[in-house]
Amino acid sequence: MPLCILENIKKTYRMGDIDVEVLKGIDLLVEKGEFVAIMGASGSGKTTLMNIIGCLDVPTSGHYILAGKEVSNLSDDELSVIRNEHIGFVFQNFYLLPYATVFENVLLPTLYIERRKDHVEKNATEILQLVGLKERIKFKPPQLSGGEQQRVAIARAIVNDPDLILTDEPTGQLDSNTAKEIMSLLTKMNERGKTLILITHDLNIASYAKRVIQIKDGVIVE
Repeated sequence: MPLCILENIKKTYRMGDIDVEVLKGIDLLVEKGEFVAIMGASGSGKTTLMNIIGCLDVPTSGHYILAGKEVSNLSDDELSVIRNEHIGFVFQNFYLLPYATVFENVLLPTLYIERRKDHVEKNATEILQLVGLKERIKFKPPQLSGGEQQRVAIARAIVNDPDLILTDEPTGQLDSNTAKEIMSLLTKMNERGKTLILITHDLNIASYAKRVIQIKDGVIVE
């Protein structure tokens, strides 16, 4: 079974007295181990689609099956559990806790899952080595470069071994050379078997993916 199955996904927002249909019937399959880019201009619906794929929101109608489970109509609390168990997020703005160390930031998603502390900390240390930050383990985000902060965010995203890594404009705050380093790291994650969905407006960044999907005016056009 594909990891993500979206069937006729529609999303309508109420703005005053007007209903605005942002997604107009999205059908999408993402297989396990894929690296997919979703591209679209501002207002195309890609952010709304990302929020639904990431279980940050639910569709107005349609079905979304993630890792074999129907998640279209879950409550906020149920969605929170699904996110923590199945999805790792990497955002443009990093969203690191500035007063926590690199190690503490990476460990944050593990606080909601019952696992042995020594196992969790060993895993986090190995992941920080994988992303090239083992020597920065006691640093705090303000002491790091933008690229290093994004590496911390990637380590945090994979510490719970999620089924899906969802990245939203992960290089938007970075210079071109650092952006290449981050995309190479994400490609390495995919080569290790992780499923990646990349949300971007940048064709150069999208070119790292194995499949590119274009969304326009709430529908997939290519």
